[in-house]
Amino acid sequence: MSNQKKLLITITIGIIALILQFIFNQPIYARWLVSIISSLIAFSMLVEMIQTLRKGNLGVDILAITAIVSTLIVGEYWASLVVLIMLTGGESLEAYASKQANRELQSLLDQTPEIAHVLQGGQMVDVDLSQIKIGEKILVKPNEMIPIDGILLSEFATINEASLTGESLPIEKKQGDNLLSGAVNGDQTIQLKVNKLASDSQYQRLVQLVAQSSEIPASFVRLADRYALPFTLIAYLIGGIAWYLSKDPVRFAEVMVVASPCPLILAAPIAFVAGMSRESRYGIVVKNGSAIEKLAAIQNIAFDKTGTLTSGILLIDEIQHVPSISTEHFLQIVASLEQNSTHILARSIVAECKHRQLSLLDVQTISEISGHGIEGVIDQQTYAIGKPSFIQKGLPAQLPQQTSVFVAKEGEFLGYLTFKDTLRKEAPQTIATLKQFGLQHLIMVTGDKWPVAKNIAEQVGIAQADVYAECLPETKIEKIKETIAQSGLTAMVGDGINDAPALASASIGIAMGAHGATAASETADVVILQDDLSKVSKSIEIARQTVRIAKESVWIGMIVCTLLMFIASSGIIPAFIGAMFQEVIDVVAIISALRAHRN
Repeated sequence: MSNQKKLLITITIGIIALILQFIFNQPIYARWLVSIISSLIAFSMLVEMIQTLRKGNLGVDILAITAIVSTLIVGEYWASLVVLIMLTGGESLEAYASKQANRELQSLLDQTPEIAHVLQGGQMVDVDLSQIKIGEKILVKPNEMIPIDGILLSEFATINEASLTGESLPIEKKQGDNLLSGAVNGDQTIQLKVNKLASDSQYQRLVQLVAQSSEIPASFVRLADRYALPFTLIAYLIGGIAWYLSKDPVRFAEVMVVASPCPLILAAPIAFVAGMSRESRYGIVVKNGSAIEKLAAIQNIAFDKTGTLTSGILLIDEIQHVPSISTEHFLQIVASLEQNSTHILARSIVAECKHRQLSLLDVQTISEISGHGIEGVIDQQTYAIGKPSFIQKGLPAQLPQQTSVFVAKEGEFLGYLTFKDTLRKEAPQTIATLKQFGLQHLIMVTGDKWPVAKNIAEQVGIAQADVYAECLPETKIEKIKETIAQSGLTAMVGDGINDAPALASASIGIAMGAHGATAASETADVVILQDDLSKVSKSIEIARQTVRIAKESVWIGMIVCTLLMFIASSGIIPAFIGAMFQEVIDVVAIISALRAHRN
C-alpha cells in the first residue's frame, strides 16, 4: 500500500470517528474504530522493526509504536490518531519530497529514445532499439536525439552533446566520426551506421546509471539510526521518571507522544535525496546514499593520469628526422600510411597533417605486421612505422622516453615522432580546491613512465612523494589499499577499463564517464557525466553540505523533542496537544532537510 493511501485511510477513519463522537454522540464506537486501526498500524510497524533488528540495525520506530500503544492504553485515543496522521503524513511528505528532489535524475529517463529510423531496402522503417543490429544504417531527423551509437555516413553533421559532456556549443562532425547516443542532431537529416547495440550505447548506459541512482536504499536512514539508541533511552528515561514521580501512566504517554521520532526518520533521507538531486544538476550521478556520506568524509583521493588529470588526447610533441627529408614530407609519409588506422596515435598524426594543410600521398600497398606496426609502399619506396625493434638500421643511440612512433625507409631509420598528453585546463584549480578542503593526500597512480607522470604532477600541484608511475592495475589496487590502511577513506578517480579494479577497491570510486569505458562507470559509486574534472571537487562540496544539513536537521528535531519531553513530563502538555506540537517539529525538520536541494 502506498504512503498516500495509508494517509488517506487514516484521515478517513479520523473523519468517521469525529462524526461518530460529535454528531452521533457515539464515543465508544469512535474509540473502538481509532483503537483498531491504530493497533493494526502499530502491529505492522512492529513487524518492520523486528525485521530491522534482525539485520543488526536499531531503528527509531519503537518510539512511535510506544506512543501509539501507550496513548491507547490510557484512553487518549485522539492523541493516538494524531500520531498516526503524523506518521502516515510524514511518510507521504517524504515520498513527495523524494519525487520532487529526483526530477533532475528522471530527466534522462523521460527522454530515452525507444525507436530508430532504419533504412531497409531504400525505405525508412521505425524499429525498436532492442531489435537493431550492428552494421544497420539509420536516419536521424533534424533536432532528434541520436538513439544509438554509430559512425557518421553523411558528409558532415552539427551535433549538440550538452547532455553528455556539458559542452553547450554545437560540435561539427565529419564523415567517419563516431556519434554517441544521447546527443541531439542539428538542422539536417543525417545517416549513420550502427556500431554498438542499444544496450551498450552511451545514452542507455547513462540511463541505467540514473535508474539505479533513483532507487533510494534503506542505508539512507543510517545517519538517523546512529542517534536512535541514545534518543530512545532518553525518551524512556524521561517518561519513566515522570510516571514514577506522578504515579500517573498518562504522563508516560504524554512524553512518548512528543518523543515520536519522525524528525529522525524523515530528515536524513530527505536531505540525502535532495543532495543526490543537486549532484545530478551538475552532471554527477551518485548511485546511492552511502556514497554521499563517504564523499563527505573522504580523506584522500587517488587520480589516474591519462583521461583524468589529462584530456587523454595525445598531441605530437616533437618530430625528428634525417636531414635528407623535410619535416612536411616526413609528416605526409607517416600520415598517409596511418590514415586508415584507428589507433589514437594515428588519429593524432593525421590531425596534425590536416592542421598543417598538407595533402596525403597515394599509398600503393599497406599491411600490418602484428605486434610491430605497419608497412607500406609510397612512390615505389617501402616504409615501416612502429616500435624501435621494427627499424633494422640507423637507430639513434639515445631513444626518447616519451610515447613515440619510429619510421624507417627501406629498413633504415628515417625519423620518429614523440607525443604528449594535454593537461586538462581545470586540473590545477581542481587540485588546489581539494587541498583547501583539507584532504590528507592527493596522489597519482598511473601506468605511464616516471618522467611523464612527474611533469603532469608538477603542473597540477601533486607532490612527487605522492606520485606512483608505471603501475599495473594490480599495483594501483595495492597503493589504494595501502592509503586506506594508513590514512582512512580514499576515493579513486579514473576513466578507463584498466581503472575499474582500482575504482572497486577504493572506499568510493569516481568515474569520468563522459567518454570513459563502461566497466569504469559501472564499477564506480559516482559517475561524472560531463567531461570536467572540477566536478570531483563539486561533488565533495555538495556531499559535505548535504551531510551537514542532514545532521543539523536531525539535531534540531532531537533538541526540540527533548525540550518538549521535559515539558510534557510535568503534565503541562496534554497528549493531544503534544501530538499537534510534534507535527510542527516534523515540518521544521523537513524544511531544514530540503535546504540540501538548493544551489
